[in-house]
Amino acid sequence: MPKPLRILAAASLVALLAGCGGPTEGPEAALRAWVAQGHELAEEKNRPGLVAMISPDYIDARGNSRDDISDLFRIYFLRTHSVALITKIDELNVFGDDAGEVVLTVGMAGTNDGTFGFSADAYRFEMEFERDGSDWLLTSARWGEVGGDMR
Repeated sequence: MPKPLRILAAASLVALLAGCGGPTEGPEAALRAWVAQGHELAEEKNRPGLVAMISPDYIDARGNSRDDISDLFRIYFLRTHSVALITKIDELNVFGDDAGEVVLTVGMAGTNDGTFGFSADAYRFEMEFERDGSDWLLTSARWGEVGGDMR
């Protein structure tokens, strides 16, 4: 899989990863639960579930829309037999009760039909969220390899 495609798929997957600790109520807890749900859905390769967690108005710095991210999930999941994620929430900020941002570091590993039968990468993601009723939705994301430029 081309590296930009892996990175975009990873960015989408990252929005779906678990964090530890923190409050058990309120917007921060809801964002942590969103990340945990995304982590589970990504490892299950549940594309419809993941896309439902993204705002219909999603747009990122690369010009990707929600449909583009859905297509990237489709390609990534078809090419990858299994997905394993290791994540760390580096920063979580809530603005009022209806906006937030999460910065994640994600280690991704997957099995595939490549030369060695697996691939592994580490990325940093900066994601923005808005609350729509009781649901938090991803509205934008930037990502890059750990130690590299964010786009």
